Amino acid sequence: MTVKRQYVVTQALISLTVVSMLGACTTYPWETPPPPSPTYRTSGGAAANGVPAGFYRVNPGDTLQSVAGAYGQRAQDIAAWNGLTLASPVAPGQLLRVGPPPTYAQTTPVPTPAPTTTPVQPTPVAPAQVTLAWPLRGPILKPYVAGKSKGIVIGGRPGDPVRAAATGRVVYAGTGIEAYGPLVIIKHDDTLITAYGQNSRLLVQEGDAVTQGQPIGEVGVDNNGVGSIQFEVRKDGKPGDPLGYLPR
Repeated sequence: MTVKRQYVVTQALISLTVVSMLGACTTYPWETPPPPSPTYRTSGGAAANGVPAGFYRVNPGDTLQSVAGAYGQRAQDIAAWNGLTLASPVAPGQLLRVGPPPTYAQTTPVPTPAPTTTPVQPTPVAPAQVTLAWPLRGPILKPYVAGKSKGIVIGGRPGDPVRAAATGRVVYAGTGIEAYGPLVIIKHDDTLITAYGQNSRLLVQEGDAVTQGQPIGEVGVDNNGVGSIQFEVRKDGKPGDPLGYLPR
């Protein structure tokens, strides 16, 4: 080989070495290559790198919040779709669902449309019958007999309290009816009244509002000196058996 030809070959080798060195130096140690672009697909099929449609492969430095922000989703939704919590870490290479799964149901309640049918009007309910309480606890000395008596006679000790059988208003309190002695009459509603005769002393006056169980008088004695009261119940002005209104 002549000196000239050897020189040419040497120059060519030097040129190839320089080109190779320049190519190797285009990336510097302090430069960080950009992260790969997301692989989310909005339609059928898988991405070129094998990530299924609707998923994203986690890159170093990713968090649930950053992935959610990149895809316009809420972090809590991303966590729910992947069985995670907001505090769960994600690892590089992990696949995350970034779109709603096919069976995902929106949690926002959907208002129920108002019914178009005419509502059924409730059937009027008759007012409940007044429940009476015993005005005095004692033996029944005289029972009610339809057509022969107007009430019952209840035995008791003279001076014991006589109590209102139900809430109402006193419409009479006095001694103007001799057969009853000191008498109290209470009106409970537009149809029902109760009468308490043969008291020794009255504890209420006409117009007083009374409550069930309130003392309205004291037990007196009959013509034979037996402690008792006469108790009557009138419905629509007609006397009835008080035992039909009293608890057994």
